[in-house]
This record gives sequence, C-alpha cells and structure tokens, in this order.
Amino acid sequence: QLQLVESGGDLVQPGGSLRLSCTASKLTLRSLRLYSIGWFRQAPGKEREGLSCISPDGDSLWYADSVKGRFTISRDNANDTVPLLMAGLKLENTAEYYCARRPNLGRCSLREGDFISWGQGTQVTVSS
Repeated sequence: QLQLVESGGDLVQPGGSLRLSCTASKLTLRSLRLYSIGWFRQAPGKEREGLSCISPDGDSLWYADSVKGRFTISRDNANDTVPLLMAGLKLENTAEYYCARRPNLGRCSLREGDFISWGQGTQVTVSS
C-alpha cells in the first residue's frame, strides 16, 4: 500500500515563500510517478481544501482559484517527489498541508473524496 509523506512546513512571514515536498513512504516500493498527486490544506475549524493536482506525466496541472498564480506544483522524477512551491503566503494560509494520490489511473481532481493514501501532514504557519 502506497503511503505518502509530506515535509517542508515551517514558520514564514507574510509575503514569504515555502517549498513543500510529497514523497512515498520508505515502506512502499511504488513510485509517485504512477499516480495523479494532489495537495490539500486544512485550517483549524475549516474543511480540507484542494489546492493543486498534477497528472502522472506532469502535463495536466490543476490549481484552485485561491492559489492560482502563487503556488506551483511540479514533479521531481529523479527523486520521485512532488514539490509544491508556495509564494506570496498570507496569514490565512496557515494550515496543515497534505498530499494524497488518485487511485489507479484516476485523472486530476481537487475533491478530497477522490483521493487516498493521505500523508500525516506538514504544518505551515504564516505569521509576522
């Protein structure tokens, strides 16, 4: 069973940038390159929000309107990771950030229910 692990969360000032990374657990032998991978976040007291998704070949990129133009998703195939570069961070972007995968050959989506193999999350705090 493929399990995902997020990293890169940190404390950052408003307007700052941060790079998150999604990778497969060391316990799995499967590659992230087989699946569409999505990034989500959940702020305290709020529902989980879909932010971005990338297809297995990297040709299809999806972004929520709230992050379009500020966040960039990509694939680092050499290291088998899916980074999320976040720029122009705002106070309201403080949240736990998660990555997950679509099962089988599922196409990109931003709906939480379409994804499985969720990681434990990485905390991003935007504060001055």
